[in-house]
Amino acid sequence: MQIDGCCGGDEDESGENGDEKTSKKVMVLAATNFPWDIDEALRRRLEKRIYIPLPDADARAALVHINVRNVEVSLDVDVENLAQRMDGYSGDDITNVCRDAAMNGMRRKIVGKRPEEIRAMKKEEVAAPITMDDMQEALRRISPSVSKEDVERHLEWLSEFGST
Repeated sequence: MQIDGCCGGDEDESGENGDEKTSKKVMVLAATNFPWDIDEALRRRLEKRIYIPLPDADARAALVHINVRNVEVSLDVDVENLAQRMDGYSGDDITNVCRDAAMNGMRRKIVGKRPEEIRAMKKEEVAAPITMDDMQEALRRISPSVSKEDVERHLEWLSEFGST
């Protein structure tokens, strides 16, 4: 298979002895949220078309753990409960929830302060562990970005053009 522009015909390098031509291989790995927008000619050249579904409960819990690994988390945070509540959330949505929750403690500590007062605060004064309340508040603010209709459209495209 060859895609225009990926391989130059005369640009092969000589082998160690100078008499043996070696070819360069190119692997194309691409991702899109809109596979139906891929040009038909390009789609035919991409031999594997794989749908990666939204994360299941175990993957969502793992994503929460990954996203909070570098911050202090209160013992009241129930990751399994959060993972269940985030059904339909993408990996990026989960990252956004965790980031928002991590900011909640700081928001509480700086409310009502003037910018110069905030700048004068030490890191230790602003730091606060993420609590279950912080996570629940973040969940109220951040909704899933992928609709059920989007998932259905992806599955329809997969049934017509996908490969295993």
